[in-house]
Amino acid sequence: MKVIWEAIKATLDFFDYTTGTYHRNIYAEANPNVIKELGDVGNDIKIYGSKMYAVINVSNIIEVLDAKTTKRIKTIPLQNCRYVTFKDGKVYASSYAGPVSLDPNAPIGKVAEIDTNSLSIKREVVVGYQPEEMAIVGNNLYVANSGSYRFPNYDRTVSVVDLNTFTETKKIDVAINLHHIAKDDDGDLYVSSRGDYYTIPSSLFLVDSKTGTVKKDFGIAVSEITIVNGKLYYYGNEFNYTHSYTKSFGIIDVKTEQIISNKIIDQEYVDAIKTPYGIAVNPITEDIYMTGARNYVSTGFVYCFDKNGKFKWKTEGGNIPAHFVFLYK
Repeated sequence: MKVIWEAIKATLDFFDYTTGTYHRNIYAEANPNVIKELGDVGNDIKIYGSKMYAVINVSNIIEVLDAKTTKRIKTIPLQNCRYVTFKDGKVYASSYAGPVSLDPNAPIGKVAEIDTNSLSIKREVVVGYQPEEMAIVGNNLYVANSGSYRFPNYDRTVSVVDLNTFTETKKIDVAINLHHIAKDDDGDLYVSSRGDYYTIPSSLFLVDSKTGTVKKDFGIAVSEITIVNGKLYYYGNEFNYTHSYTKSFGIIDVKTEQIISNKIIDQEYVDAIKTPYGIAVNPITEDIYMTGARNYVSTGFVYCFDKNGKFKWKTEGGNIPAHFVFLYK
């Protein structure tokens, strides 16, 4: 089975592998008495145990749903929440801890620890400015700090949080305006930087979590990444005020730490997907899923390709389809 979720006027779609049927806006059907449905701007969605966690950042909430029925279990308020990750019965959620506003004095961000049984916030820790995605290696939580609201004074660090004491133990200097972070099987961290949209380009960095040092700058523009079966899939849709958008795609072998392909899908669909906005890879079939936001106003598309990048199917999704999560029976 496959769940697909879209950002902005957030909706939840579902693709059923057993029937090949794509169902749109299933959250509204499962929760007819919820007036504003999922809320405004979905930024992340993940499943942990029997629950699904949808992060709706402009609405300042994390919606907790039953993963199989998508019925709402609880709404957790968290100001300008961004991403979630999990360990040992706990949810860790990053928060800008301030309003949605570009502000050189925007407050420092935090990570909240949420108990998955009570679904209440138990602890909080201050990290960097405008924290984004997180990864856990051993007993440390690594948080990519962006400082994106404080332009041009971006943050450039990864915060390291000890999960026992829930304190920040150090910061790793990487690059400005960090966004995504993902770990490989060896505990190395792949961290993306969005650059400054002018003279400093977006790039992908490899960080050794054991030493806290930057091992490599891949020198590639990266918008989204996913690591599946020893391979990191990425695409870049880099925005620059001097030349608009530039698209790129590729695959990195995380064992050799080398780019092994600058292609994910056939060129026909590289050209067709004008604004790529999301990517996921099925760990069983290695089918590749990508979304296209089109013009950000009309409904977008969801595409499926086989592991060799050959087109399988396409369907209309919601407005700016962005994030994916797999649900298994």
